[in-house]
Amino acid sequence: MTSSPTTKHPDISLASCGYSRILEIISNKWTSLVIYALENGSIRYGEMGRRIEGISKKMLTQTVRQLERDGLVQRHITPTVPPAVEYSLTPLGESLLQPMKELRQWARAHYASVEASRAAYDLANEKDSQSSTN
Repeated sequence: MTSSPTTKHPDISLASCGYSRILEIISNKWTSLVIYALENGSIRYGEMGRRIEGISKKMLTQTVRQLERDGLVQRHITPTVPPAVEYSLTPLGESLLQPMKELRQWARAHYASVEASRAAYDLANEKDSQSSTN
């Protein structure tokens, strides 16, 4: 993304901004939780499903397939009966861990402030809407 105060045309574009396309991948709640489940190494599909509260088998499958397509996760199949499937982060996926950990730390440190701001905003807007209806 580039910025120019004299530009009369949009200089921020979803179509051409690589950052926004990557953000689209990692902003999905299931994506980030799958990456966190894999941060300590390989894990079997069933164990990953048990670790991630609330994820359905369908959503877990869709998420790991998308991450595999994006080059962030790799699948390893051991030819046993039944086949054992393990997932792990690729080097590209591992390179995403540090910025995601920093975002997680920011969220832990500041989410209470975000909640307080939301409550104050909602209260102020509730009062505004009540006074405009009277």
